[in-house]
Amino acid sequence: MKKISLLFTVLFFSFNVSFAQMESSYDVGEWFRFEMSYSGWMKAGEATLTVKEGVYKTKPVFHVVGKGWTTGAVSWFFKVEDRYESFIDKKNNKPYRFIRDIDEGGHTKNIEIEFDQDRSKAYVHNIKHNKKSIFDTKPNIQDMVSTFYYLRNNLDVENLKVNDEVFVNMFFDEENYGFKLKYLGEETIKTEFGKVNSLKFRPYVMAGRVFKEEESLTLWVSNDKNKIPLRVKADLAVGSLRADLNAFKGLKHPFKIIVDN
Repeated sequence: MKKISLLFTVLFFSFNVSFAQMESSYDVGEWFRFEMSYSGWMKAGEATLTVKEGVYKTKPVFHVVGKGWTTGAVSWFFKVEDRYESFIDKKNNKPYRFIRDIDEGGHTKNIEIEFDQDRSKAYVHNIKHNKKSIFDTKPNIQDMVSTFYYLRNNLDVENLKVNDEVFVNMFFDEENYGFKLKYLGEETIKTEFGKVNSLKFRPYVMAGRVFKEEESLTLWVSNDKNKIPLRVKADLAVGSLRADLNAFKGLKHPFKIIVDN
């Protein structure tokens, strides 16, 4: 059942091209809900992403909260309750604070990270083990939640070509992590809301006991100004996991849905 908890991590985690500062893709009040399933038939859980108004040391920020939990029969024998929070500067998309508080089948973590973006430092407080550490980071570092919002705002779609790769420096728990995705092109997919033209990406992951290979993860986002996360699919050593958007509100831009004649 570690595979179930993996999808929650991938979703919240969840471009070599140039970035150009675009019009913001999101704003306060945006809310997403996802339904998760295993091997296409067994409902595994739900997750939400919410953008709230916030302040960090007098700076106005987007306070993004991600929650994930198991549902139905799965929760009877493997209960997951995850919470992720990121405090993101409204002007430059840099995170100042990150919280990861998870309980996955009894495996718990409670970590808070303060980022000093000027000095490229991460101050990590492992609350569970009462341990504090300081790490050097890459300039303009992102956390696992802010990365998604950073990419939504800075991806230069007009100049993106198939097989282009995008790289983002991320700090995860207690280490720097090079997050990389490959652009696979456009694809029209069926969703809860109708057919949607999407941009398809392949995040790189470590092959091993969980994933079949390095390119086992696929992400679809709407091909519009919102860049809504529509679907995440993970091909595993055994079976597959999938998260589909099934509700939303508070979008900053119109959501383009293809209407069949």
